[in-house]
Amino acid sequence: MVTKKIIATIEARLASTRLPGKVLLPLGGKPVLQFLVERLKRSKFIDEIVIATSSNIENDAIESLTKEIGIYCFRGSEDDVLSRVIGAADSRKADIIVQLTGDCPLMDPELIDECVSKYLDGGYDYVANELVRTYPIGMDVAVFSLSLLKGTYLEKDLTEMDKEHVTTYIVERPIRYKLLNVRADRERDRPDLQLTLDTKEDYSTLSSIVDSLYTKKTILI
Repeated sequence: MVTKKIIATIEARLASTRLPGKVLLPLGGKPVLQFLVERLKRSKFIDEIVIATSSNIENDAIESLTKEIGIYCFRGSEDDVLSRVIGAADSRKADIIVQLTGDCPLMDPELIDECVSKYLDGGYDYVANELVRTYPIGMDVAVFSLSLLKGTYLEKDLTEMDKEHVTTYIVERPIRYKLLNVRADRERDRPDLQLTLDTKEDYSTLSSIVDSLYTKKTILI
């Protein structure tokens, strides 16, 4: 049996309009991006974590951090995020992509593993938990093959919006592609919660959560 390489790509950049530099803000005593990486390392399926940032000079600081924590950093287009994710996965010889963004620091590794497991069971081109939202905003994960993503990039009707948002071409064609939505159980069914990092208010909320539930030796979330 051939083992397929599974990588997590984290899309991250510093030029956020509402909260510039957000992925390097301190959270739990370390930069947000590092905080997320350490959570992802608890996944049972992810073989490698790759940061996908742009070639713009302000993102040099992201690359510096990845070198400090021993994570590979791929740099590509600022606006064509689809090509950036493809390049990141291709550079690491990946077969399967777990797509994540750097502004979701509380991402649950067990949720990632649930989505990956369902993808590996076969029968679907794309497995995600945001097709019909039941999980909190900031807990978004999608799993698909690199070959699928490469195929969409060659489509003649691909738009600039598709290139910016990576998987919209797939998601908007449920007849052509086999999609699976992973729903939250009753206890975790909270689509009203905002756990992503977009504003100063979000940062305050996330900091409070982490300060309350994390200690140096114990992780409670």
